[in-house]
Parts: sequence; structure tokens; C-alpha cells
Amino acid sequence: MNQPIIEVRLLSEQEAHERLADLTAILADCIDDNASVGFMRSFAVSEGHAYWRDVATSVGRREILLYGAFLSGALVGTVQVGFALKPNQPHRADLMKLLVHRSARNLGLARRLMAAAEEGAASSGRWLLVLDTARGELAEQLYDRLGWQRSGIIPDYALFPDGRYCDTVVFYKSLRASL
Repeated sequence: MNQPIIEVRLLSEQEAHERLADLTAILADCIDDNASVGFMRSFAVSEGHAYWRDVATSVGRREILLYGAFLSGALVGTVQVGFALKPNQPHRADLMKLLVHRSARNLGLARRLMAAAEEGAASSGRWLLVLDTARGELAEQLYDRLGWQRSGIIPDYALFPDGRYCDTVVFYKSLRASL
């Protein structure tokens, strides 16, 4: 049996605009799986397109690095590196929206996306990374395994798409040694 071809790469503003439908489908799948990613079950395709258009525009302004994971040519996962824009934080970035479609999970895509994001942040001179994730979810375990440090837990920080409150775990990682 042939192994699927896996590729993780940086997306341009143009490619992000061209792949709005794929990006929205990934986001919608994660929401359907009850991931706390900023949207509720009432999520509409138009919301997804608007969100990803804003991300694409931010990519063009060099405020965000957008990475895509491809499985045999199909876009099935994504993660973002958002640069802190305040003058006193030129060394910091936020990792945002690590999303992998359920059909492509357990293939190491999340790990590869995170590695690409960390490398891209370091190449951009950003050595302090932060992120948050819902407590008790698989992503929390992934970040632990990838060497991220827990900063704390904020109770009732957000809602799951089904309306239940969820705690968030704040993580950070220093890449200073890799610069």
C-alpha cells in the first residue's frame, strides 16, 4: 500500500485566498468535533470565509505566518504564527489555531505543523512563543510532549462550540537557544 505524501509549508496571501473553502472546511470540522477555537456550533461558511480572508490579509501584511499541512495534495491542517506588534515585544509570537481535519489525524501532522511554526518563528527572530488551549483536550497533551511549559490555567476562559465553559491552559516555549 502506498504511503500518503505529507507536506507542510508556508502559505502565501494569494494561496490562502485561493484555499478559503479548504481552510473553512478544516475549521468547520474542528468546530463539529467541539474544539474550542473561537467559534460556536452556529458557525456558518460565511463566517469561516470572513475569518480566513482576514488571516490571508494579515499574511500579506507580514503579521502572520500561515502554515498548511497537505496530505497527498489536499490541505488538511493549518497553524498560524502571529507576531506581537507592540514595540516592546519584537521577540514574541503567538501560536494560533492548530487545526487538523479529523480525516487526517494520527499521522503526525500536528507535530509537523508545530515544528514548522517554531522554525518559522525562530527564522523571523521570534524566540518566545505563547499559546493557549482548552484544558483536558488532546492538544494539551501534544504541547506537553513537544516541550512547551505550562504557565497556568484560567478557569471558564471560553466556551466549547456546544456552549459549555472550558478552562484554558496557557503555555510558552523559549527558542532562544536555537537562535
